[in-house]
Amino acid sequence: MSAQKFEGLADTPALGWNSWNTFACNVDESMIKEMADAMVESGMKAAGYEYINIDDCWHGERDAEGNIQVNQERFPSGMKALADYVHSKGLKLGIYSDAGHTTCAGYPGSRGHEYQDAKTYAEWGIDYLKYDWCDTENINPIGAYTTMRDALHEAGRPILFSICEWGDNQPWNWAQDIGHSWRISGDIYPCWDCELNWGSWSSWGVLKILDMRDEVRVRQYAGPGHWNDYDMMEVGNGMTPAEDRSHFSLWAIVNSPLIAGNDLRTMSDTTRDILTNKEIIALNQDPLGVPGMKYLHAGYLMIYVKPLENGEWAFLFLNRGDETLKYTHDWQHHFEVKDDQFGHSIDFNHDSFTWRRLWEKGSGDTEKPLTLNIPAHDVAVLRLTPEA
Repeated sequence: MSAQKFEGLADTPALGWNSWNTFACNVDESMIKEMADAMVESGMKAAGYEYINIDDCWHGERDAEGNIQVNQERFPSGMKALADYVHSKGLKLGIYSDAGHTTCAGYPGSRGHEYQDAKTYAEWGIDYLKYDWCDTENINPIGAYTTMRDALHEAGRPILFSICEWGDNQPWNWAQDIGHSWRISGDIYPCWDCELNWGSWSSWGVLKILDMRDEVRVRQYAGPGHWNDYDMMEVGNGMTPAEDRSHFSLWAIVNSPLIAGNDLRTMSDTTRDILTNKEIIALNQDPLGVPGMKYLHAGYLMIYVKPLENGEWAFLFLNRGDETLKYTHDWQHHFEVKDDQFGHSIDFNHDSFTWRRLWEKGSGDTEKPLTLNIPAHDVAVLRLTPEA
């Protein structure tokens, strides 16, 4: 049987947590254990989160046979023991490597050791691999990622394969059969609409990433088992509650993996309530697996629509502006919604829906116009259900 990626691991986008956004290289086994504990105690596990992912800097050196070792000072018990602990909580453990000779932080990468590393990860009990793209000059990305996919498959343990080459080589065109998700942009930064320039590369705010890939270009390539990854989330990392709500809702509606990046041990009630909003998560995890699409962009207003199973729909109204936006949506005026890429449509002149809001109380139907007052940088998200 030819090598392939493991099926059934990402029928809906992954839900989890990653160490990088808050901790960067300051990772160790006690912190990771505490984060697993916090994922359970905070209600995040109950809301559907399952992956605890260690990013860069866990590595030691390779031994005489070339086997990768953990940093003994940071992970004295070893990675297998840590995986056992995370599994004992009903969670899964993720790890990080790189297609080059070195990782982005300068630790040993997997180039030339792909099969060896995949076997090691399987022996440790790893469930998720984020595979980065530093130190890869003159490497073919399709070949590099295919090699690691094949190595993971040969090692035999189902491991979700998260491609992280920043969208540089249009992975949406080639990665469907290689990975379970692929990054569509450079790294995120905890700001609403900024670019942080590092010279040869940039970090991006929420709106910058949202706008970066016209969804007509990337949306059509996503679906069960293969998702566009808009990067790990910055909810709880310094933006306003409104911006965090919008960030979370947008990532959910475009079917990005929802990978939290805050300190779960110390998060506020507001942050926890955003990350555990089960009705927003349900949009992301809808079994139909159709990503939301941009339906309207007029000034500071953006509307995203997302087909759901059983003929339901999600509508997201985003206020990109700095002042409260007053908006009336006349369903009959905007009577037609057509998703040509996935073959879904509404005609509000013939189709009647009830709706309810998913962030605050409110319900109604599409027979009369919807009046919204959306605060700066905030969203209103509705779930529409066909009337019988």
